[in-house]
Amino acid sequence: MAADDRLTPLGGPEDELARRLRDTHRRVRTLPVPREERARLARRLLAICNTAKWDIPHAIARLDGFIAYLDGEFDTPSEDQIT
Repeated sequence: MAADDRLTPLGGPEDELARRLRDTHRRVRTLPVPREERARLARRLLAICNTAKWDIPHAIARLDGFIAYLDGEFDTPSEDQIT
């Protein structure tokens, strides 16, 4: 039996964000990456969850960027790619 997460009926932006955070957490948990990388991604996701407590729009923007990073669509270069 699935947990009652109160997210079944569509609600406001908070419910949509909670659903996306839950799905992204599941995705991070099952990524085929080394343990250290998974831990780093999990910490990043926890920071987004923490942001959601005070600033929903900012958390949504950060989650969008995080998901884009996971999808390989992130366009901001990392430190070693900056010339």
